Amino acid sequence: MADPANSLDEQVRAADPDRWLSSRFVADERLRADLIALYAFEAELLAIPTRVTQPLLAEMRYVWWREQMDGVFAGVPRKGHPVLEALTEIVARHALDRAPFDDLIEAHVGRVHGEPHDLDAFYVGPMRTAAGLLGAIDPDDAIPAARVWSLMQTGRFDEARAALPEASRAARALPVAAFPAVLPATLARSPGAGPTGKRLRLLWAAVRGRL
Repeated sequence: MADPANSLDEQVRAADPDRWLSSRFVADERLRADLIALYAFEAELLAIPTRVTQPLLAEMRYVWWREQMDGVFAGVPRKGHPVLEALTEIVARHALDRAPFDDLIEAHVGRVHGEPHDLDAFYVGPMRTAAGLLGAIDPDDAIPAARVWSLMQTGRFDEARAALPEASRAARALPVAAFPAVLPATLARSPGAGPTGKRLRLLWAAVRGRL
């Protein structure tokens, strides 16, 4: 039987290669797996519109995920669902707040109905949560980097690069263990880089502790 942790790792590697690469810089194996579980949840939500053809069907699936959050935060996930089971463990272990999860689901519902990107829900909340999971004393220190990441994901690369200095200053307040949560933002320096270039950029930022 496949190891659920390895299965989630492969899922994130395929769906979100930039953040998967950044997660390799989490030294603690348990924390790395916890971060991957968080990213796998996001990957599940992101994939829904690619699996159905109508907005109403997509919304129904998001409603299902919203309902599953009750079990996740009560410590009784749906059995046999690797993402929900892993998410339940990290919610309990790190005392995660539910609001960013609900906000992300609602933002996806809005998107399938043509509403504008809710950048805070899609990018800021998740990166802030990731920083807290990795031990940030003040997860708000991750917000400037999250805004850089949101600009990159919406194709606003010049704005992302311009916002990097502030993001790097804020990220210096994060403990070393939490830095991989914001590490993807450094890719704003070379948005057209291929896989090797990205690895080198991430490595350089991780070694220096600066975005």
